[in-house]
Amino acid sequence: MNTGSDKRGEAAVVEDRTGTDEATAERALGSRAPEFVKARRVLHLSWQVGVFIVGLAVVAAGVAMLVLPGPGWVVIFGGMAIWATEFVWAQLVLRWTKRKVTEAAQRALDPKVRRRNIILTSIGVVIIAALAGIYLWKFGLEMPWNIKDQ
Repeated sequence: MNTGSDKRGEAAVVEDRTGTDEATAERALGSRAPEFVKARRVLHLSWQVGVFIVGLAVVAAGVAMLVLPGPGWVVIFGGMAIWATEFVWAQLVLRWTKRKVTEAAQRALDPKVRRRNIILTSIGVVIIAALAGIYLWKFGLEMPWNIKDQ
């Protein structure tokens, strides 16, 4: 005999399984605007324009910080995160970026890659030290703009 409570129990089990699935654990793509905003087309469009303008201002500030003092890339990704609250394309870009950053971090932890990076850094330090030594031997502690023709 099949009662209504059995069906509800089965539905709860199905919901639990889908809730723990890693593929569905990620947030669904799309707008994260409140429901009352989504329900009204003009309000939702205004919301999207506002999110876009705020995200654009943050991304522009991040781009400026690439050449000025400041955490440029962090601010750019912050602007992308603002856009991702409303736009699917930004959500996809952020997912791709997170995946690539995770892969790069895993590669950086590889002992062979770490050894190569240490060797290349050591070679770079030796080259810079040699160039600085040659400069000091030839010109002393004079600044380059104070050196007369020699």
